[in-house]
Amino acid sequence: MSRVDEQPSTASRRAVVLLSGGLDSATVLAMAQRDGFACHALSVAYGQRHGAELAAAARVAAALGAAGHRVMQVDLAGIGGSALTDAAIAVPVEPGDGIPVTYVPARNTLLLALALGWAEVLGAEDIFIGVNAVDYSGYPDCRPAFVAAFEALARLATRAGIEGRPLRIHAPLQHLAKADIIQEGLRLGVDYRTTVSCYQADADGRACGQCDACRLRRAGFQAAGVADPTSYRYDAHPSAGR
Repeated sequence: MSRVDEQPSTASRRAVVLLSGGLDSATVLAMAQRDGFACHALSVAYGQRHGAELAAAARVAAALGAAGHRVMQVDLAGIGGSALTDAAIAVPVEPGDGIPVTYVPARNTLLLALALGWAEVLGAEDIFIGVNAVDYSGYPDCRPAFVAAFEALARLATRAGIEGRPLRIHAPLQHLAKADIIQEGLRLGVDYRTTVSCYQADADGRACGQCDACRLRRAGFQAAGVADPTSYRYDAHPSAGR
């Protein structure tokens, strides 16, 4: 586990913000800070092939002035079953039917569990996560029902919950289109050049321009009427940088 020492904050309420380094989580961090929380950013190295997002998370946390940033380790590559953790499974470049192979089994459940544990230690009663159920890939652990169920679990599984201080799970992007997310982030000062969304970004964070994450991101900037600041690889789809 790596960490950036927590900085003093004038905010009276602490929150843990799951920060992947992508567009959505960067926006959520900015929104939580706007709402007056001292934000403790949590990123997770879970064996993802797009490890450049962790460097992006550090950049975002520093740029937005998070009270602290930690990187924890979980071996989801040991479980396998996803194109994001198993190099033998190709990341699809064309939309398909059903839940795509980029779904990582139990990822958000485990990430929220880590956030829940850290929140208890910090005395934080709020956790923020950037899941979205509008412009997304159909993952089951991005749905409002999942978020509500985990919040109910947190009330039952923690000392804070039993003692009458239940933790709240915030998913402020849940019902927003990608264009709306981008516009809100820009209004709050998010520099999306620092973020990495691509499922197979190279070591420098340059995007492939073809995967589902790239398609959703690019379409979001187009719909928002904003120039796409994403850095694409030389072999990206011809329309990627337009």
